Amino acid sequence: MARDLFGDVTRPFSGVGARSRLTVPLSIAAHTAAVVAIVVVPLLATDALPALREGVSYTTITRIVPPEPPRPRVARPPAAAMANPDAAPLVAPDRIVEEPAWQRDPIATADDGAGIVGGIEHGADLLAPPPPPPAPPARKDPVPVGGRVSAPARTHYVAPVYSAIAQSARVQGIVIIQATIGVDGAVVDATVLRSVPLLDEAALTAVRQWRYTPTRLNGEPVAVIMTVTVNFQLR
Repeated sequence: MARDLFGDVTRPFSGVGARSRLTVPLSIAAHTAAVVAIVVVPLLATDALPALREGVSYTTITRIVPPEPPRPRVARPPAAAMANPDAAPLVAPDRIVEEPAWQRDPIATADDGAGIVGGIEHGADLLAPPPPPPAPPARKDPVPVGGRVSAPARTHYVAPVYSAIAQSARVQGIVIIQATIGVDGAVVDATVLRSVPLLDEAALTAVRQWRYTPTRLNGEPVAVIMTVTVNFQLR
């Protein structure tokens, strides 16, 4: 009896339970299919999507500026030519006037024309050229000894110094030098005419220190050219 009374409660209805167990899976499957159709399918169908633009083109608009109109030239007035006071007049004068005294005679003044300039008589002397400068004294070239020119006498002698190299090399001999004696008797120039190796410089140094008596020609002192010898001997 009890099973008959409570049988419906303890045994669920098979029809309702079967439908409730299929509802959730079917709902999930339906939602999944909708998501795939909405999201996944457009991502996979790339052929149906519109093509992207490959590049963007730009157009540059250049502003055209009209050229500047030419500026008007300003005409410059011609430069006035300076009047030349010495030029001949182009228009005849209406009357004749007397010329001033300074224009008639450059020596005379406009006051009296007596030939006085600045209070000095004989103003014409001011125009005389200055006297020429005195001529420079004639250059007297040295003359060689001989004829009327006698050789000067030596008044001061300096012995040549024998160098250590010449002594060790046992060099000796005579050095001939051409010397120029000035008007005061000093040796102003010396040149070797006959050379001896290792002895020339010692000979020149000695001769440049020699002194002679002044030489005169026609009563005037002159420079002379003469030859001197320097003898080197080992002792």
